[in-house]
Amino acid sequence: MGERVIFVGLDVHKATIAVCVAEAGRDGEVRVIGEIPNEPSALDKLVARLGRGGRTLRFAHEAGPCGYGVYRHLRDRGHDCVVVAPSLIPRKPGERIKTDRRDATALARLHRAGELTPVWVPDPEHGSKHCFEQAGPGQGTGRHGGGAPQGAVNRPGFPGGSNS
Repeated sequence: MGERVIFVGLDVHKATIAVCVAEAGRDGEVRVIGEIPNEPSALDKLVARLGRGGRTLRFAHEAGPCGYGVYRHLRDRGHDCVVVAPSLIPRKPGERIKTDRRDATALARLHRAGELTPVWVPDPEHGSKHCFEQAGPGQGTGRHGGGAPQGAVNRPGFPGGSNS
């Protein structure tokens, strides 16, 4: 028997991560694991639990300000992880209701099927530089002035992430 691969879909938010797994193979089981806190220790626990028995884990999540730290955390630990632009995720016509569980399930299924197109993930230095360049000249003062650009996420979390 070949290597056992588990495809993991993550719907990442500031405080939580919704998790779904899809077993390899066309008829592999797809199940929702639930939600975990968006913290490095919780992610490490999840990885240890899902990786038991020498299983290979392949992660996928949508691009967003809360996910790049998760991406770097998983990659630093040797796991395959792709970040996908929400606009590049195939959706069925008429599928309008979005929930965290549905998003995580779709990511796991589509990753298993090879239907996801990864996007480039900026390194921490690139990401912060890009945020300040987008602000433009003269926008460092006033209502949003002095500190981080509008929309920047400043909270403790994953080291080296855009949310650290």
